[in-house]
Amino acid sequence: MVVLTKGDYVWLEDPRKQNKKQSNDVPIGARVKIADSGQLQLQDDEGKDHWMSADLAQKLRMMHITSIEGVEDMIRLGDLHEAGILRNLLIRYQENLIYTFTGSILVAVNPYQILPIYTGQQITEYKDKKIGEKPPHIFAIADNAYYRMLRGQQNQCVIISGESGAGKTENTKLILQFLAAVSAQHSWIEQQILESNPILEALGNAKTIRNDNSSRFGKYIDIHFNQQGAIEGAQIEQYLLEKSRIIGQLEEERNYHIFYCMLAGMSSSEKQQLGLTRAEDYYYLTQGNCLVCDGRDDVKDFADIRSAMKVLNFSDGEIWEVMKLLASVLEFGNIEYDAIETSNLDAIGFRSHKQTEAVAKILEVS
Repeated sequence: MVVLTKGDYVWLEDPRKQNKKQSNDVPIGARVKIADSGQLQLQDDEGKDHWMSADLAQKLRMMHITSIEGVEDMIRLGDLHEAGILRNLLIRYQENLIYTFTGSILVAVNPYQILPIYTGQQITEYKDKKIGEKPPHIFAIADNAYYRMLRGQQNQCVIISGESGAGKTENTKLILQFLAAVSAQHSWIEQQILESNPILEALGNAKTIRNDNSSRFGKYIDIHFNQQGAIEGAQIEQYLLEKSRIIGQLEEERNYHIFYCMLAGMSSSEKQQLGLTRAEDYYYLTQGNCLVCDGRDDVKDFADIRSAMKVLNFSDGEIWEVMKLLASVLEFGNIEYDAIETSNLDAIGFRSHKQTEAVAKILEVS
């Protein structure tokens, strides 16, 4: 028999799904506010009150103390089920504790704000520490992989996965930041690795309905260290891009950032040399009816992209060739076709040679 008193915590079936219960429904946490009458008053984790008869209250499950207070490592949860995991992440998230361990796995919840937890002081605090010695943090994972590599002389791999907007891109950058800092060499190659991110994001990230900076590619980065633990080089072995986005976007979504940055950040003379105009003039950029992304400065981002290319030893000529290729893609998108008949066969012809001539001029072909 379950005897509930004021202040007890229980698992409550989600009241939003009372009339359409399914096998995958997840209970939510609730606290007993009143228990000294014929009915109980419960307040769930969303702050909503619920009245329940004493008979129905008998069916409630008591919450384990670890689920009430929350734990840093979810292996220690007494209620080790989906509801317990979700509630643990919720109560930590409400305290701006966005990282939680599950053994050697780190669960991160995107805070959608800048938290002061990635400074040089934090890097020093997490350096050469075992998992569990310090509170959960992305630096703990990076440190564990780094020192396992040094001590065991074996390759290590960190897998970062999650849905769109979960924070994969940012956590990847943070791991690279940590590795560059703890190798303690402060070399040019470390700076080059860090500066590769603006270029990768420009060419592979886009605004989607769910995320203003969504990575539309998967990559495998291989970082090479010497026997002393200093970074000697890096390479991207796999790069899988969502190519279909180049030619079409959903409503309220954009093409890849680089196109908008280029048109906003290039000087008038540069755009004139390539025959470029405004973003709204290009079919490949207007299908989502979204040319501007709030919170992004395309002009500044383009300057950062060019600066990063310089750090990675792109010459001015090579940078210009990249811009020419991007400009030609935009012109290709504006080519219009007509159905024609040639020698009694259905065929396709150009409605106008204006765009084809523009592409030929940019690519310097005839």
